[in-house]
Amino acid sequence: MTTAAGGGQAREVASGLVIVDKPPGLTSHDVVGRIRRLAGTRRVGHAGTLDPMATGVLVIGVEKATRLLGHLALSEKEYSATIRLGQATDTDDAEGQVIAQTSAAAVSQSSLEAAVAALTGEIEQVPPGYSAIKVAGKRAYRLARQGAAPELAARSVTVTAFTVRAVRRAGDLLDADVTVTCSSGTYIRALARDLGRALGVGGHLTALRRTRVGPYEIAGAATLDQLATRFTVIPLAEAAAVAFRPVQLTGDQAGSVAHGGRVAISELDWPGGAPGPVAAFAPDGSLIALLTEEAGQARPLAVFVP
Repeated sequence: MTTAAGGGQAREVASGLVIVDKPPGLTSHDVVGRIRRLAGTRRVGHAGTLDPMATGVLVIGVEKATRLLGHLALSEKEYSATIRLGQATDTDDAEGQVIAQTSAAAVSQSSLEAAVAALTGEIEQVPPGYSAIKVAGKRAYRLARQGAAPELAARSVTVTAFTVRAVRRAGDLLDADVTVTCSSGTYIRALARDLGRALGVGGHLTALRRTRVGPYEIAGAATLDQLATRFTVIPLAEAAAVAFRPVQLTGDQAGSVAHGGRVAISELDWPGGAPGPVAAFAPDGSLIALLTEEAGQARPLAVFVP
């Protein structure tokens, strides 16, 4: 990893990823702003928004690594969450106003488990009205705040695992601690809402912590305070090797790809496995590009050399 002391000391800006343990109360954009100051560059972005109340893994790209982010955002994610049954809110989380309340005292463990099972696998999910999805060029949450909440279309998402870890009851309310493994684009707030609706009592999210984005886990994340003391960047080539399937290029192939050229798949030791970008490396180990397969050729999606 590339490290540098904080405190505004001059240093060369390294391209790479920063894995942040986002604190509660900050937006993802707030975190990007902090990293811009620590890194000394405005070329900073993030892969996958976390709501202000949420904590956990936020993958930040610095300099050239910002070009990885759109592809990292497609990764599988894991969450630890608490869903409160018995109350529905207008935002589907604890930051909203309670709009309906129905006793969850009669919700049994078996009915809870059955409702969770029904929300596992490939499902059609309607995103929350208070979300960053754009409708006619405007964010849905802005329209909702203006009293014109849009009708958002359902979309297919995959919930690989949805597990109840613990249940706590307090009068008419039931709090369920859950873990979720899901595809990008899945809203845990919407899972909480839909779980409550399935049980007929309403539900919303009261706590959310993202514990993994693709290969990046919470154990490897740093807090903003830690980064202010010792700013750590996963170098570009190392980050790509972990997040994407690798392919080695010859010197001639690397030169061609660096200028946007294509290489026949038959000339490469093309990796198998799931579809998605492949990270192409030069003989010296430097990252040349992200490649995708198209009509029997490897086509550059993003090139990382001058």
